[in-house]
Amino acid sequence: MPRPRRNLNHVTPRPFVRSASLEALRNDTFDLVVVGGGITGAGVVLDAAARGMHAALIERDDFASGTSSKSSKLVHGGLRYLQQGEVGLVYEALAERQRLLRNAPHLVKTLPFLIPMFGKGGVIPAKISRLLGAAMWGYDLTGGWRVGKLHQRLDTTEALSYMPTLPAERLASAYLYYDAAADDARLVLTVLRTAALEYGAVVANRVAAVGITKDAAGRADGIEVEADGERFTVRTRAVVNAAGVWSDDVRTFDEGVDPDSIRPAKGIHLTVPWDKVRNQIAAVVPVPGDRRSVFVVPNGRFTYIGTTDTDYEGPVDDPQCTPEDVEYLLGAINFSCTSEITVDDVVGTWAGLRPLVKSAASGRTADLSRRHKVARSASGVVTITGGKLTTYREMAADTVDEVIESVLADRPGYDGYGASTTKKLALRGAAGHDTLGRAADAFPEVPLGLVQHLGDRYGGEARVLMAAIQDDPSLAEPLVPGLPYVRAEALFAVRHEMAGSVDDVLSRRTRSRLLGRDDSAVAAGEVGRLIGEELGWDAGQLDRSVEEYQRDTTHERTAASLPETHLETLLGA
Repeated sequence: MPRPRRNLNHVTPRPFVRSASLEALRNDTFDLVVVGGGITGAGVVLDAAARGMHAALIERDDFASGTSSKSSKLVHGGLRYLQQGEVGLVYEALAERQRLLRNAPHLVKTLPFLIPMFGKGGVIPAKISRLLGAAMWGYDLTGGWRVGKLHQRLDTTEALSYMPTLPAERLASAYLYYDAAADDARLVLTVLRTAALEYGAVVANRVAAVGITKDAAGRADGIEVEADGERFTVRTRAVVNAAGVWSDDVRTFDEGVDPDSIRPAKGIHLTVPWDKVRNQIAAVVPVPGDRRSVFVVPNGRFTYIGTTDTDYEGPVDDPQCTPEDVEYLLGAINFSCTSEITVDDVVGTWAGLRPLVKSAASGRTADLSRRHKVARSASGVVTITGGKLTTYREMAADTVDEVIESVLADRPGYDGYGASTTKKLALRGAAGHDTLGRAADAFPEVPLGLVQHLGDRYGGEARVLMAAIQDDPSLAEPLVPGLPYVRAEALFAVRHEMAGSVDDVLSRRTRSRLLGRDDSAVAAGEVGRLIGEELGWDAGQLDRSVEEYQRDTTHERTAASLPETHLETLLGA
């Protein structure tokens, strides 16, 4: 049995500064090092650090640059998983949804969903109606009720008030239920900053694992890494592989052979101007000729549509939205919307890969379980695979439990660690987010609408950005015309969030690339000049960062065979 968790009063917060993290990685010996800076790895390093471990995390590229910035941005139980019989998974996910609503109220917001029901002449078969009604009650009973609201049956008039572009002649009725949503990349970053700034974890991006070292007994005792052209070994008593779709690569360093354990599933989304859909709330609409449905989620002046769920066999470093993907999603939205949305209306796309665990059963990736799997190798490397965004905290707790019980308890220097403490652990920014309205009086240069925007993204830490705008009102100007992000956010990203490129700022610290791919590419030069001064870039570094971003957005657009699209025209600016 593990001894009681050691006192955390000794913990010294770590600056969220890459140079300081690299110095610690070179010189310290850690209890645990996590490979992979997506939501799963972030959850593991926070769980470990909060128990008192000297923990670190390394990420080959940028935080959340893989799957964890390309999800549907929903914190939900998953109604379709309930329909597939995954009652336990849905129950767990809905419990985790409630914890996130409490622990990160500035990031995770309750979101109502509409499920329109279509039928010939506005009449839906009674059997289908009963099945969906039973599913709605099942969702409530499994945990949907935790938000304080139960589902409702709506008539056509009520449904059309939420989404007036629904085809009224085919609409029979609808259901209204509740889930939640969050900016996935910002959630990852917030978990990581909580681990470092509150619990002393060492966190660094652009540090690639290239090997695993072992002691005389064959136990993993270090990770060979490369950062900025330098190679060195990070010493550690335990290793967690949380690399997602790249986890087999890390296992190969350890086991010597590729275990071929991951079945990547591609999911893509499209962004269109909100005026094309006019959905007041999120919707779940059917895909004609398929058994699947897709989400239609409002996001300010935009709506995004997705996701697909298909087998993927291409390079995992470059999943792209294809013309077939675009056609699939446009077919789904146009079946349920009278606006006739075309490729000319698409202002952004994103494609990500789910790291699903292979099973003996064949069939569609959409039907594979989203449960996670924790496994330990002979050398003690613990790998976490599968799962979903909503359940990252539970996945992390299970992973750290395995590390303690099967690795650290037998290693020299073990000091005893107790159970996970993250069920009630507030994330960075939760404190003070609810008093921003009153605090706004101290920042008269910051418009109230911008206070709300910053509060929803940074919580209590929005005061730092508000103070910067108060000092320099030009920082309240848009980062990309037509999008909600302001120049102060780019500076905060490089000063406090380890952003090191134009792509970091436009793709993940803000979501400019998802909402306005081509306009963000036009603005890339100005963004580069803004952050380049902070980062100490010379002209060559500036040009390379801007050109790389513009090249990637062009590749993204041409891969999907989409025309160049500018927001000022579509939004009537």
